[in-house]
Amino acid sequence: MKLSKTTAENSYRYLWLLSKIFPYIKPYMGRIIIGFMIAIPLGLLDGVVAFSLKPYMDYVVGQKDLVFTLLGHTYTIHFALLGALIPFGVIGFALFQGVLRYLNDYISEWTSQKITNSVKISLFKTLLKMDTSFYDENSSGIVLSRFLSDPDTASRGIVQNIKTIITSVCGALGLICVMLYSSWKLALIGVVVLCAAFIPVALIRKRVKQASNLGMVIGGNITTNMNETYSGNKVMTAYCLQERQEKAFEKQIHESFDVAMSLIKRAGWMSPLMYLIASCGIAIVLWYGTGLIIKGEMTAGCFASFVTSLLLLYKPVKTLGNTLTGLQTIFVAMGRVFELFDIKPDLQEKENPAVLESVNSSIRLNNVSFGYTPERLVLKNINLEIKKGETLAIVGNSGGGKSTLVNLLPRFYDVTEGSITIDGVDIREFSLTSLRKHIAMVFQDNFLFSGTIRENIMMGNYDVSEEDLEQAVESAHLTEALEALPDGIDTMLGERGMTLSGGQRQRVAIARAMVRKSPIVILDEATSALDNKSEAIVQKALDNLMKNKTVFVIAHRLSTIKNADRIAVINEGELVELGTHEQLISKENGQYKALYEMQFRKQETVEV
Repeated sequence: MKLSKTTAENSYRYLWLLSKIFPYIKPYMGRIIIGFMIAIPLGLLDGVVAFSLKPYMDYVVGQKDLVFTLLGHTYTIHFALLGALIPFGVIGFALFQGVLRYLNDYISEWTSQKITNSVKISLFKTLLKMDTSFYDENSSGIVLSRFLSDPDTASRGIVQNIKTIITSVCGALGLICVMLYSSWKLALIGVVVLCAAFIPVALIRKRVKQASNLGMVIGGNITTNMNETYSGNKVMTAYCLQERQEKAFEKQIHESFDVAMSLIKRAGWMSPLMYLIASCGIAIVLWYGTGLIIKGEMTAGCFASFVTSLLLLYKPVKTLGNTLTGLQTIFVAMGRVFELFDIKPDLQEKENPAVLESVNSSIRLNNVSFGYTPERLVLKNINLEIKKGETLAIVGNSGGGKSTLVNLLPRFYDVTEGSITIDGVDIREFSLTSLRKHIAMVFQDNFLFSGTIRENIMMGNYDVSEEDLEQAVESAHLTEALEALPDGIDTMLGERGMTLSGGQRQRVAIARAMVRKSPIVILDEATSALDNKSEAIVQKALDNLMKNKTVFVIAHRLSTIKNADRIAVINEGELVELGTHEQLISKENGQYKALYEMQFRKQETVEV
C-alpha cells in the first residue's frame, strides 16, 4: 500500500473514530475526568467579572447601600465597603481560576502525552510487522510522517481540544446565565447571534481534510529529501548535487506554503465573519438595550453587566470555532492513523504455523517464479536443489535476479508461482521466526545499529556465551581491529556504524552471523564493495562462517566460485547453467565460460 495515496475516508465518522481511540484513552480516564471536572468551573468563572459589574454600577457608582435578606435576617452593606470588596473579590476569583487553569493544563498535557505514546507504540508494532515490499513502496519521509506526526496531531490534540470545548462551552453558559439574569430579552438576541456564529465552521470541513492530506504528503517528501541529503552526503558532494537538492527542497517548501495558504485563504474568512456576526449582535443589543433603560425595564448596572457578558462571550465562541476547526484536522489525522492499523502485510504467516527445528537433507526450489509486480517476472521457473552442507555459488549478469532469488529463502518476499521447500516442507508452512532463525545473512552493505560493537554482534543471538562471542570475534578477524579502538568491543558506534571502515563493518556483520549459529548462510556480494586488502581479510572471515553450513553465495571473488560445490548461472531470471567450475568452464559457448573469461580472468591473474 502506498501511504501517499491517503484518503482518510473515515475522518467524518466521529463516533467511530472516538470508539477506535477510546482503548488508548481508557487507562487514563480517571485523570481525564478530573481534568474535565476542573474545566467546568474554570469556564463558569469567566462570568464572575461580568456579574460583578451589576452591583458595582447599581450600588457603588449609584452610592446606594446593598440590603438583602438571608435566613430570615436582613443585612446591609455600605456602598463604600462594597466598592472595596468587589475588586478584591475579582482578584480572588482570578487567582482561584489561575490555579485551576494550571492544574487543568498539567493534567491535560500529561494525559495527552500518555495517549500519544500508547498510539505510537502500537503503530510502531504495526510498522515492525510490515514486509519488505511495504518499505520498497513507501519513502522514509512518508513513513515518518504517518507513524510519528499523525499520532501527535491525532492523540495529543483530542484531549486538549475536548477540554477546551468543555471550558469554552461552560464559559459561554456562565456568561449566558449572567445575560439571562440581566435581561432575557437581550439574552435571546445573544443566543441567536451565538448560533449564527457557528455557521462558518460547518462550511470548512472538506477543505480542512483536503489540505491536511496534501500537507501530509508534501511534509513526507520534505523529510525524505532531508534523509537523502543526510545519507547520501558523499554522493551529493562528489557529484556537486547541492543545487539539485536545494531546488527540490525549495520547491517542496513552496508547495507546503501554498497548501497552508490555500487553507488559510479559504478558512481565514471564518474569524472575520464570526466577528462581523458578533458585532451585528452587539449593535442590536446596544440599540434595543438603550430602549429598555429609557423605559425603566433595565438598570444601567444590568445593562453594563449584560454588554460585558456579551463581549466576553465572543472569546469562548471564537475559541469554540477555532477548536472545532482544529478538531476536524485532528479527526482527519486520526482517520489516517487508524488506516495504518488496517494495513495488512502482503506476506502473511500461516495460522498455527509449524516450527522449523533443523535442516536435515536439502532445500529445493520447485518451478519458482517471482515478480515485484504482476506484469514483470524477475525469476522464471527456477528448479534447483541444494544438499545440506553444500555451497552454491550464484553468478550472472547484473540485474539478472541473483539477489532476488536469495531474498526468497527467508521470505522477504513470497514466490509468485511454485514453492521453496526445506526437507520437503514448503517454507510458507513454517513460522517466520523459526525459519529466519535458521538463516544467517551477510549483505554487501550491512546495517549496523547505534550502540556498541558488542550489542551489534549479539543481535545475531542474545543468548550467546562470552566464550562463543570471543570465538566469533576471532573467527571474523576482528580482534586486531578491536584492540585499536578505545573501548574495544564496547566502543560506541555512530549512526549506521559509519565510524568503522567498510571492511570492519563487514567483519562485525560476519561475527553477528556467526553467533547466530544458523545452518543456512546467505552471502549477498559480501565483499564486492571492499578494496583488495580488506577483501582478503573479510574472505578469511567468510570462510570460517561457511564451515559445515549450507551456503548460498552471490559470488564476487573467483576463489569463492571455484571452491563452491556447484555454480548456478542466472541470466534474465532463468537458470541457464548449473555445475562445478570445471564442468561449466569446459562448455563451448557456455554463458559461465563467457562470464568467467570476461569478468574473472583478470582477477585470477591478480590473485596469482
